[in-house]
Amino acid sequence: MKLQVCFLLLALAPLVSGQGKYTGPRPPKPDLPYLLHASHLVPTEAVEAKEDNRKDEVLYTVDGASSSARTPLASPIFIMQSVKISPESLQLFKIESKNGRREILFKKKSTTEPIRMEVTRLTPDGIYKLEVDNGLKNGEYVLSPEGSNQVFCFEIF
Repeated sequence: MKLQVCFLLLALAPLVSGQGKYTGPRPPKPDLPYLLHASHLVPTEAVEAKEDNRKDEVLYTVDGASSSARTPLASPIFIMQSVKISPESLQLFKIESKNGRREILFKKKSTTEPIRMEVTRLTPDGIYKLEVDNGLKNGEYVLSPEGSNQVFCFEIF
């Protein structure tokens, strides 16, 4: 009986741990988050945000009123192969479209909290899934590695 239980536990281990063989689409480029649309990957818009330091705040801007990467999904899922960028370092923020550009303002004396995401490793070679914890409203968003001006933009419509 104990032997049967051991075999059953070994057989169920990959299902319970979530580490079964990943059969979904693979990102063509590393270190770029892709929006998952069924079995199709849509690359996020990778750009460098411009930083404008002011007295008590920092304004980050991205050219263009909206992102070329768009999804109708309020709870987007991202697939990413990590080589240089740690997926755990990615932070998600909503940004505003103003005067033909996208911007986010951080006040130095207060902390702007990122939107919560769950990160799951899918493969031993560094493919990860990033899922937003709660649904997002329509608008412009960025994923950015903590402490970096590199941003990955997308729009929910």
